[in-house]
Amino acid sequence: MIAIASSIAGGAVGLAVLLNLYRMAAGPDATDRVLALDTLVINAIALIVLLGIALGTTMYFEAALLFAMVGFVSTVAFCKFLLRGNVIE
Repeated sequence: MIAIASSIAGGAVGLAVLLNLYRMAAGPDATDRVLALDTLVINAIALIVLLGIALGTTMYFEAALLFAMVGFVSTVAFCKFLLRGNVIE
């Protein structure tokens, strides 16, 4: 039952990744592209967690946590760059 649920969830998250890639390519503004990139990071974390559930290992959960931290820092850096023009003051 878990295998069926994880494959359906993987398909849904894969579709969300494709829609995020479209938003990144067709975004009318840089802020829309940064928001799409942040959502893409969240979807990638979801795919990593689903892979960990499907394989039954905990190693992927630690990788997803590290990826979440790096994604948060990069989103904050992009937003600071768009607002102020520099990242480090």
